[in-house]
Amino acid sequence: MVDERPVVIDLNADLGEGFGVWRLGDDESLLDIVTSANIACGFHAGDPLTIRRTCAAAIERGVRIGAQVSYRDLAGFGRREMDVDPEELSAEVLYQLAAVDGMARVAGGRVSYVKPHGALYNRVCRDPEQAEAVVAAVAAYDPGLPVLTLPGSAVHDAAARHGVATVNEAFADRAYTPAGALVSRREPGALLHDPGEVAARAVRMAVEGKVAAADGATEVPVDARSICVHGDTPGAVSLARSVREALIAAGVSLRPFS
Repeated sequence: MVDERPVVIDLNADLGEGFGVWRLGDDESLLDIVTSANIACGFHAGDPLTIRRTCAAAIERGVRIGAQVSYRDLAGFGRREMDVDPEELSAEVLYQLAAVDGMARVAGGRVSYVKPHGALYNRVCRDPEQAEAVVAAVAAYDPGLPVLTLPGSAVHDAAARHGVATVNEAFADRAYTPAGALVSRREPGALLHDPGEVAARAVRMAVEGKVAAADGATEVPVDARSICVHGDTPGAVSLARSVREALIAAGVSLRPFS
């Protein structure tokens, strides 16, 4: 029997990642494509003016705002794993969340969810202690804010203990290991650039709940409510537009989860 239920997917991207006079990506164009914006909080990228402008632009378009919390690592763009004391990490996540939510509220909106960035994202998927630190910060600020993470992540258990919701996420433009983790950016082929390939992967993730792993043989289950396309890669706008158009053509409804 064919499942006739409509497929609903959120499309998210990392935005607000400029710093001072340096601009990274085309936030304005991406905000016309995505339904949720993961806005840098100043620890891996972003500065107060960039955060404020990006929040205002997202609110103007009806795009949901997520606080993209990170390790304190501007030089490494948040992609260097760090051993941070849990109490300190929780305080840093709380600091970042409050900063972006303040900017969003001044612009007439609010933060609707939280998504860890880069190395922190990958670490909390497998490290219960750091996952607990991140979730504890979210719960302290607003337990009604969901956290975006991978299926099977350690974040799910921590969130359940704190009464915080989680939302499963998939990555259209990232390669997967057979175990369902993301292939390290240090490995060749970790990031996919062909719009047609990425769009086809996104449709399969949404409609079938599967993606082919990097080994070419393993089918990885991806029960996702949100699909991410990165905003800091060459051709990001074209890639995101291709994903959006392919999802709509496949009968997928694009709606934020928050």
